[in-house]
Amino acid sequence: MGRFRPNLRAHQLTDQQWRVLRALLDHGKKNLGELAGVCCLLKPSITRIIRSLEQRDLLEKHGDTSDHRRMIVSISAKGRDLVAKAGRKSEEIYQDIEAEFGDYELADLFKKLDILIIKLDKVKYSKQKRPVQ
Repeated sequence: MGRFRPNLRAHQLTDQQWRVLRALLDHGKKNLGELAGVCCLLKPSITRIIRSLEQRDLLEKHGDTSDHRRMIVSISAKGRDLVAKAGRKSEEIYQDIEAEFGDYELADLFKKLDILIIKLDKVKYSKQKRPVQ
């Protein structure tokens, strides 16, 4: 993230705020629990981040019509514009990393990370299914 932070700071965004905006852009509207899961953040952190982004009109909150206790969050037009602006520089940074590291090596790294995620999920799932002794 060290290469990306100056760009995010230039747009007055923290790493976590960027993650939330990108998640909403990529995955669509979410309730706070779903968004916390997608972003790998704790619910109290998500609440604070959502409040901050909402104050800047970068996202919108609506009550869930099927469950009035939950809030649904979506990225606003202003948020999409900000992601597009900040994203241009981020894409340049990704291209620089790819050029430095190499196409093949980067693809191999992503493949290995995907395998790691699958294996860790299997371990997590198997631990959840163990009988209580």
